[in-house]
Amino acid sequence: MAAALALFYKLIPLYITVVMGWVAGRYLEASGRHIAGIMLYMITPSVVFYGTMKAPLSPEVIALPLLTFGLSTLVGVVHMLLARHWLRGPGANIMPLAAGTGNTGYFGIPVALLLFGEAGVGLYIVAMLGTTLFETSVGFYLAARGRYGVVDCLRRVARLPSLYAFTLGVVLNLSGASIPDVFAPLFDNLRGAYSIFGMMIIGMGISSMRGLAGDIRFTGLAFFGKFVAWPLAALAFWWLDSQFLQLYGPAVYKALFLISITPIAANTVVIATLLDTSPRQAAGTTLLSTLFALAYIPLMVSLVLSP
Repeated sequence: MAAALALFYKLIPLYITVVMGWVAGRYLEASGRHIAGIMLYMITPSVVFYGTMKAPLSPEVIALPLLTFGLSTLVGVVHMLLARHWLRGPGANIMPLAAGTGNTGYFGIPVALLLFGEAGVGLYIVAMLGTTLFETSVGFYLAARGRYGVVDCLRRVARLPSLYAFTLGVVLNLSGASIPDVFAPLFDNLRGAYSIFGMMIIGMGISSMRGLAGDIRFTGLAFFGKFVAWPLAALAFWWLDSQFLQLYGPAVYKALFLISITPIAANTVVIATLLDTSPRQAAGTTLLSTLFALAYIPLMVSLVLSP
């Protein structure tokens, strides 16, 4: 329990950043849409590229993003099908992002640094790349299908640079190339901006809302997918691999579990804002999940990840 309280205390700065975003949106008229574009097309690919270049790659590690991508797709598509029966309007198209991925970057990277240190955060970043690739491919496509046709959706997905950044990082890493030291401070700053702007955009998204939950059915289904279905899927793989497949070790299981318990992804708000598809619903539900995670993550870490 002491570890849970310590982690709870260290998460408080992230929530202060959300409040700063709310102030910027409410009183400074800051545009979440403009920041969303910068995040999706510039900062996120930079973090993906740097994380891939710094990770110790092996066939098993390279396959790790494919594992998280597959789990994200499974959880996201199942909950989208449920949402189409229970919800009305375009909210069902945002459900794959809300339930299938998580705030593995803006929120998860600082937590991973606290739990695993600099030595272990590279492995976590490689694992979380699968959720980022899901957000910028399948998740973006399904969200865009609420407003655009198939061909237009595919064009929009093809313009997203994160997949290309991941591929380039893998190729350069395996060829023995490295990032020159002179660029290290730049990428460190971009990683910091990734967390700061990602959390601030949640606050900006809710600055004009009158109620956080919005459609309670959307919020309830998103919470079930993110905080129940995803962790159960991660624990099921942990058991299956440790008992039978034996492809990975405890470090990967812990990274995967941390990914599964992060709150709803801030990129859900980024993409909903860019596509103008229920952005306020996405922002309110994402903020509620982030507040819930303040207690949920320390509790789950103390129960599952603590020695």
